[in-house]
Amino acid sequence: MEPMIAAVMIGLMLALLAGGVWIGLALMAIGILGMLGFTPRAPGDGMAVAIWSHGSSWTLTALPLFLWMGEILFRTKLSEDMFKGLSPWLERLPGRLLHTNIIGCTLFAAVSGSSAATCATIGKIALPELERRGYPESMALGTLAGAGTLGLLIPPSIIMIVYGVAADVSISKLFIGGVLPGILLASLFMGWVVVWSLLNPEKIPAADLKTTFVEKLAASRNLIPVILLIGGVLGSIYSGIATATEAAAIGVIGSLIIAASQRTLNRKSFFGALMGATRLYCMIALILAGSAFLTLAMGYIGLPRHLAEWISSLGLTPGMLLVALAIFYILLGCFLDGISIVVLTMAVLMPTIQSAGIDPLWFGIFVVVVVEMAQVTPPVGFNLFVLQGLTGRDMTVIARYALPYFLLMVVAVVLLYTFPGLVTWLPGQMIG
Repeated sequence: MEPMIAAVMIGLMLALLAGGVWIGLALMAIGILGMLGFTPRAPGDGMAVAIWSHGSSWTLTALPLFLWMGEILFRTKLSEDMFKGLSPWLERLPGRLLHTNIIGCTLFAAVSGSSAATCATIGKIALPELERRGYPESMALGTLAGAGTLGLLIPPSIIMIVYGVAADVSISKLFIGGVLPGILLASLFMGWVVVWSLLNPEKIPAADLKTTFVEKLAASRNLIPVILLIGGVLGSIYSGIATATEAAAIGVIGSLIIAASQRTLNRKSFFGALMGATRLYCMIALILAGSAFLTLAMGYIGLPRHLAEWISSLGLTPGMLLVALAIFYILLGCFLDGISIVVLTMAVLMPTIQSAGIDPLWFGIFVVVVVEMAQVTPPVGFNLFVLQGLTGRDMTVIARYALPYFLLMVVAVVLLYTFPGLVTWLPGQMIG
């Protein structure tokens, strides 16, 4: 009966989502129908216990704090300052200012936690400047679409918090585990820009001005705020001084100080950031609540256990299992956002992952990288929507520009599978 039950529940869920029902409410509705139809237990008390136990988690407190930090910084001049600080150092590197998209997204991702926010914030500053100087549109939009996904991987990452809560994995270790893969991915992107620029030197404008070393150092003072904020958040976690939740509070205080020093902190911006973070967290919290109840309902029905047993009976190696899951996640990413994908699948897949002997910490980073691919995959790639809104270009054109960076993410997944220490080494060195 289990395959038929699963098919019925999946069909109903897709019908609700296609009808425009909110994801959290759709998850709750499927959980209620599942318990009423296939278990003897009434859903009411189970719903209350599941939602309260997940919603009252202290670990989850980091989520609204990091969202608030990102909203505060979104309203500052931080991205503009990063562009000013980075551009003098890149004038002799093949590709020149195209690298500001990648490095700028990498730095902003380390203080934002959101892919869409990273893409939009850096895009508002970099795209007009690159267009004015004559850089090819395909590379300007492609680098921004690809590097914008680093907002999911480089800590603090909102999706890592959601995964950590759903899969019961240390959020602090997930944050630190994402550092080296994030640097790896940014390096792959920059390497492609260098290769493309060497093959097409006539398409890269000449440097406007030659700056001296002293002038470069003077421009670098614009990078001090973001470096201090990254050091405060990640350094406090790595050194064992603070948990992820406490580091989020440090990040909020630091972002308020930066906003005040740049004279962008006023009553309007403060409450705008607060309400923006509240709206976004309420959306995510509703999805998490629905997922918690659906997880409970599926546990009573026995679907996760039977699915794990079925996958185990197929005799797949861990590598074959991961390939199948990567394709599965990319297909889901064509229709759902990353957070929804994680909360929808973790309850069912974690028993299978554990029985296959795959490290849940490593799997969390794997999931984030694969979900990053979905950010640049039509028809629901969030970064494609952001760039379409910024430029007015057709989404299929932007998706074509982003294709090389999608392929580089595939290369990154292969490297992470071949060298799992890229994920696990830094968390193993953490203090405390």
